Parts: sequence; structure tokens; C-alpha cells
Amino acid sequence: MVHSNFNATAAEALAVAIRKRIRGEVRFDFRGWPPRAVNAACDRPVPIGVVVPRDVNDVVETVAACRRHDTPVIPRSGRGGVAEHQHRSAVIIDMSKHLGGLLAVDAERLRAVVEPGCALESLCWQVEKHRLSFGLAPSIHDHRTLGAVLGRGTCCPDSSMAGARAADHIHRLDILTYDGLRMTVGPTSELELETIIREGGRRGEIYAGLKALRDKYADTVRARFPRVPRRVSGYAIDQLLPENGFNVARALIGTEATCVIVLHAELHLVPSPPHRTLLLLGCSDICKAADHNAELMGAAPLHFEAVDERFVQFAKAGRIELGAWDLLPEGRGWLIVEFGGETREESDGKARQLMGKLRGKPGIRAMKLLTGPREKALLWSVRAAGLAADWTLASRTTQAVWGDAAVHPHDIGPFLRDYRGLLDKYGYRCAMYGHFGQGCIHSRVDFSSREGGRYWHAFLDEATDLVLRYNGSLSARRSGGTARVDLLPRLYGDTLVQAFREFKAIWDPRNRMNPSWVADRFPYAEPPNLKRAM
Repeated sequence: MVHSNFNATAAEALAVAIRKRIRGEVRFDFRGWPPRAVNAACDRPVPIGVVVPRDVNDVVETVAACRRHDTPVIPRSGRGGVAEHQHRSAVIIDMSKHLGGLLAVDAERLRAVVEPGCALESLCWQVEKHRLSFGLAPSIHDHRTLGAVLGRGTCCPDSSMAGARAADHIHRLDILTYDGLRMTVGPTSELELETIIREGGRRGEIYAGLKALRDKYADTVRARFPRVPRRVSGYAIDQLLPENGFNVARALIGTEATCVIVLHAELHLVPSPPHRTLLLLGCSDICKAADHNAELMGAAPLHFEAVDERFVQFAKAGRIELGAWDLLPEGRGWLIVEFGGETREESDGKARQLMGKLRGKPGIRAMKLLTGPREKALLWSVRAAGLAADWTLASRTTQAVWGDAAVHPHDIGPFLRDYRGLLDKYGYRCAMYGHFGQGCIHSRVDFSSREGGRYWHAFLDEATDLVLRYNGSLSARRSGGTARVDLLPRLYGDTLVQAFREFKAIWDPRNRMNPSWVADRFPYAEPPNLKRAM
């Protein structure tokens, strides 16, 4: 089975060329590799072939062979990516099988060197032995890999332990470009920048292009980029600004495999509190819960999340252990707040101090402290069941183009009320939940209600306007892939969308790294499975 845009003879010649150069597997028959749409993917393309490298040299040689055959490539690091599943007319380089190691941990410097195929669960478990934590640890059971997280610019729940975005946890990257340049990138002083440019070569050419891009668009970037913790759409060219240290590594996070291949990543780690306490707050509704955002942020928890009544209804439909519902205090919206400390008394004390401040406050109906491991596991089972049910609904009756947004944490209460009013206007329903400490709201809208997708475009336009009115971001969890590309000019303006195209061209002038992705425009489609309702 070969992609229709790639001649079968040419595909076989490429497969033979790759097999001669590498020790890993070369698969061009696709048995066991069915095309499918995943996450924010809107199409079901078929790849030219799949290569499973055994080591970094296999990656380098595969790209070299593809370059000689003028064939696009897409690195794949495992579950959790968006661009990873957009195979198109490309060769997939699957690094999840053999390139998944934790290569080094420096506990004194709080650093780790990791391969892209490393599962986050494994990474977190291994660094926890050093009483350290990777700030992008998933809030519930998850199997995603580091490469997938870096590719899509995933955000994390632990707002106080570390930064909100994947870029906040990266020190340096070892990268490979399509034209064969391998180099290490990271923060760059002005002196280092000028030295690299003077040295010339392909590396100097790239840095010169990035410097020119920065100088050309710096004022527009400062004026147009949303100042919220959870902005992940487009390209992070704001990381090239002098005040951000011309951090080339962080500028490449969230680029969806459109610019380079990440071979290794040097990560920032944080100390992991040995004791943790969960505080549950039952509120009148999720909007009332958001009204206490400033007080919760002032208490400096490790992180806190919010879920609404509909989310809990979804969880009830799932399979969870008996007794989990007894944990939830009275309310129609809930806050889950986690504190950490060197001792149990310290973590419990922080939670009790917040309880004292919130007691009797408007909208707070009940409070409950969880200290036992079984209670905590039961609570997270509710969280996991609700999320799974919400994503199951998403695959049937929602469109991934609108699933999350972010505003400043201080604006989340008013924003939620306006957003709920917009949903009521169109007769749509959704579960709302998110990481309120970072101003992040997830809402998978059920477009099967009322008249299905009839008013979907109008709703999307008004929802976009609402986010922009609050100076927020249209994507708060990961880069939106093709799903949100058509909305980028609304958020950034045409000038910065052009800057995104120029950024990609600096790294990939032949457009062979996951072609036509982050900055090329795609019209958003109708919500799936709803045409009969229209």
C-alpha cells in the first residue's frame, strides 16, 4: 500500500536505499499500521513508509536517504502527538521503540538528558528515585512520550512546581535538520549569537536568519502575543527576543515536527516534595469556584484543577471503584488542590490554612481533606473516568478545532460566565474543567444538541471573539495542528502568521519536514457525524 502521490517504484527504491544504511526496521507494507485520525487530526492520510531506527545514527542515515530521494519525513516518538499522526506523503521515523532512554541525571544541577521516545511515566518514576520531578508529569495515568510532548508543546498541571508549558522545562536540544546539520541549541547570548553567525556555514546561516527574523518582528511579537501562561499555538518566536535569551531550543518546542528532529533533550527538573495532601472544595458551580482563583494561587499549591457537574456525570458513567463518590463534598463544581511538603504536617498545614481563609466565603459549600493514599487514588479515578468519557464523546459529536482556551488566571471567573452564556445562546452543552492556576479551560462542546452543526461556524466565531476580548489564547494545551490553523490570523494577525512561515523556512527551506502544517491555512470542517442533523 503506497500513497497515491508517491510512485510505487520510487517508494521501493527509497526503501532499498534506507535498508542499506541502517540497522533498524524499514516497513513499507503498513501491516499493523492502519491510517487513523487522532486528537486534533482532521484527515486520515497514509504514509509512504515507516522506519524504526535502532540508534541516532539510523535517524541521521534515514534522513540522508530521504533527502537524496527528495522525500518528506515526520519523526514519531509515540503516543500523544498531533503532527505525528499526520502522515501525508512522508516517511515516518518512529523513535518510540528503541530511542526511549533516560541517558543521564544530574541531581545537583537538576538536569536530565532524555531520548525522545522515553515515556513520561518511566521518566517520572526514574527521576523520583533522586527525589526530583519533571514538571510535565501527567495529572492522570498517561503513556505519552517526551518527543510527543515537545512536538506539540504540551502544558502541565504543576503550576507552582515549574512553568506551565513544555518550553519552560527545556534547557537544550540536540537536533537534526532535514539538510543534515546536527547541532545543540539553547539559550544564546548576544556575543555567542554574533560568534556563530561569523563562523558561517549552515549553522551560521540559520542563526543569522533567526536574528533577522527577531529584529524584523520583535515589536509586533511584543504587541500581539497573548500574555497568558498557556499560549501554545503558532510558533514560539517570542523566545528569540533578547529579554527571553534568544532561546532557540524553546523556540522549537511545539513546532509539530515541521522544523527539526529532536534527538536528545536536556531537561530542567525540580525537587519533589515527599509528602502531598489533597484538598477538595465543593462549590456552587464552576464559575463560583473560579472566583477564588486569586486566593488559591496565593496559597502556592503544587497545582489545582477544577471540574464541573457535567464532568462528574461523565465520570459516573465510567468504571470506578466503589466509594469514590463518597469523596466528593457537596457542590456542583469542585476544586482539587494539591499541596506538598517535607513532612506530612507541613503539607497538611498548608491545606488547613487555605481552608481557614475560605471558610464562609461565597460559593464555597464544603471542604474535605484527603491524606491517605487510597483516598487519593479513588479521587484520581474519578478524574480519569470523567476525562475518558469526555474524550469518548469528543470522538462522536464534537470537532477538535474548539476544545480548550486560556485567559489570564485573574480573568477566569468572568470569562467562564461569558462563555457559559454563549453556550446557552446556541443551545450547546459541554463539560468544563481545567487548570485554573494557569487560566486553562477545557470544554469539548457537544454539537449534537439543538440543531447539531447548523450554527457551529457562528458559535466558533463568537467563541474566538470572546477569547480575544480577554486577550487570551485559542489553544491552551497543545499546538492545534491543522485544526486551529485557520484561526491563527485572528489571534496573531497576518503579519505574525507570515513570520511563522519565515521561521519554518529558515529551518526547512525545501518544506520537507512535515509539510504544510503549523502556518499553512486549512478551512475548518463541519463537526463530524452531524450532517444528518443539519
